[in-house]
Amino acid sequence: MGYDIAAEMVRLGLMNLMMHGIDEPNIDYRDTLSKSYREEAEYDIVMANPPCTGSIDKGDINENLSLATTKTELLFVENIYRLLKKGGTACVIVPQGVLFGSGGAFKTLRQMLVERCDLKAVITLPSGVFKPYAGVSTAILLFTKVWGPKDKVSKPATEHVWFYEMAADGYSLDDKRSKHEGYGDLQDIVAKYHARNPATDTDRTAKCFMVPRSEIADEKNNYDLSLSRYKQDVFEEVHYDAPVVILDRLIQAEVGDVDEAELAKVQSGIVRELLELKGMIG
Repeated sequence: MGYDIAAEMVRLGLMNLMMHGIDEPNIDYRDTLSKSYREEAEYDIVMANPPCTGSIDKGDINENLSLATTKTELLFVENIYRLLKKGGTACVIVPQGVLFGSGGAFKTLRQMLVERCDLKAVITLPSGVFKPYAGVSTAILLFTKVWGPKDKVSKPATEHVWFYEMAADGYSLDDKRSKHEGYGDLQDIVAKYHARNPATDTDRTAKCFMVPRSEIADEKNNYDLSLSRYKQDVFEEVHYDAPVVILDRLIQAEVGDVDEAELAKVQSGIVRELLELKGMIG
């Protein structure tokens, strides 16, 4: 008898829901990208962690999906958009490649998220959050459906996108994923998200900031949603001692406090080389 991983996940999911007080859980075991899946505009909230990579045979793709791709990480996001009612909100984990991929389908999807949806937040996650199963870097997209697939967009739905760079989720980022004290950045993300303000969240060197849609959609950025595209790095100026001072410190570490006459007697070894180098630079 073959082992059906998907069916086992359904059984585990049902058991998990029942253990958490949901007496009559309902999980559909269907391929939501296939031609046989007909639901559309049905849900107020969708929360999903679809597979990060994969592909589907072109002939099997639901004809209501418009993206010209077989990449499932793109098709799942489009399908989630279609499943939302107008005014419904989705929170979806995607591989970070979705944020900046240069292919036509990547850009079309991002344009859809910015213009047909109110793309509220892009939260980048560190690459270790899914270890030991995967090391891929991921991000969370939070968006609300404003315009339907066939609606004429009279005004892009997004005004500003809130970016947050998560550094920790409360566990180690190695294969062991050991629990750390606290919850990493999770509570800060919730608090900062609810307090976000386009008038004040303008510091691009900070952990989180807001970017206007006009900048994201301009010719330079072309709907790129990667945080690094808009973040400004901070370079701290470092002052170093003069080379002669550094050489004196190295010589002293080798021979201790010795006067110039004694140093001059040194014939070989690293001290002699340091002295020669000191003489060369004055």
